[in-house]
Amino acid sequence: MRKIAEFQFGRDAGEALFPDNCTFQYSTSQRIRYILLDGVRLATVRAQDGRLTLSYDGAARLHLFLAPPAGRVVVMEDAVPFILEGKNAMAKHVIEADPQIRAEDEVFVVSRDDTLLATGMAALSGSEMLEFKYGGAVKVRQGRDKR
Repeated sequence: MRKIAEFQFGRDAGEALFPDNCTFQYSTSQRIRYILLDGVRLATVRAQDGRLTLSYDGAARLHLFLAPPAGRVVVMEDAVPFILEGKNAMAKHVIEADPQIRAEDEVFVVSRDDTLLATGMAALSGSEMLEFKYGGAVKVRQGRDKR
């Protein structure tokens, strides 16, 4: 799992995301499905492609490890209450985005001061998020207030 995290998020991300005392839950086909730390889910392995999706707790661990702007989508203050509740981040609310973000990447939705609001999947690339004035930018999976 650490190698998948490093492929997806960069060097040493696996160590930052998954400490030694992580446990696993397996699917009915005996593949790793969930990675847990003290009973709290950090990530899920997507069956269709083997990539990781992050819970808010997993995103919080990586958010601390990765230096800005890595994986970050910054939204305007008007959108913060909605993002915290788990609503999707709309392109018109994005004020900054990591240019390395590709569509379908796992991303952090943050406020201007880099406070983690939510985690989700990018619907657009980082540059597209800044160019588009309508439509969704991030499909929020879990907002801080809806864990």
